[in-house]
Amino acid sequence: MRRISAAIAIICLGAGSAIGWAAAQQPQPGVPPAVQQAKPGAPPPATPPPTVEDAVRAVRSDLQNTRAAIIAKNVTFTPEQAAKFWPLFETYQKEQSQILNDQMRGIQHYVDSFQTLDDTAALTLINAHLDRDARVNALRQTWLAEFLKVLPARLAVRVIQIDRRVSLAQQVEFTSKIPLVY
Repeated sequence: MRRISAAIAIICLGAGSAIGWAAAQQPQPGVPPAVQQAKPGAPPPATPPPTVEDAVRAVRSDLQNTRAAIIAKNVTFTPEQAAKFWPLFETYQKEQSQILNDQMRGIQHYVDSFQTLDDTAALTLINAHLDRDARVNALRQTWLAEFLKVLPARLAVRVIQIDRRVSLAQQVEFTSKIPLVY
């Protein structure tokens, strides 16, 4: 089971890394350094093979960096807007990360036990997915109101649209690697 968990985490890490690399080829003015990625071609640091926890942390980091880089490339902020928006967006991502952490733990539990899953556990799994969707939607509604305090409506809506599209694409990529309940 650990091998399946590690394989899923590493596959997701690779998919997130490829998306992030393509989206963040050039630094963006006004984007915090934390969301800008290293230049391609830089030699990778020598590290031991990742543990499942390391892979999950890396996936989460890639997802956040990818999201911010895509928004930076698709939304033009004035310097004043950028100075107000990016700190809010970082806080939004921290809250989003908590939801993602819960999802990762649930998926890890499922991967570890999917071959012996009973009806109760199967219902728990799908209810956790539905709960995650509801929590993310509620979070977006809350943060749309916050973004509207520092951005014009069209820019705030565009940020939420991009965030939602990226999230949907990542969810499809991620969940397609998870075995269906049988």
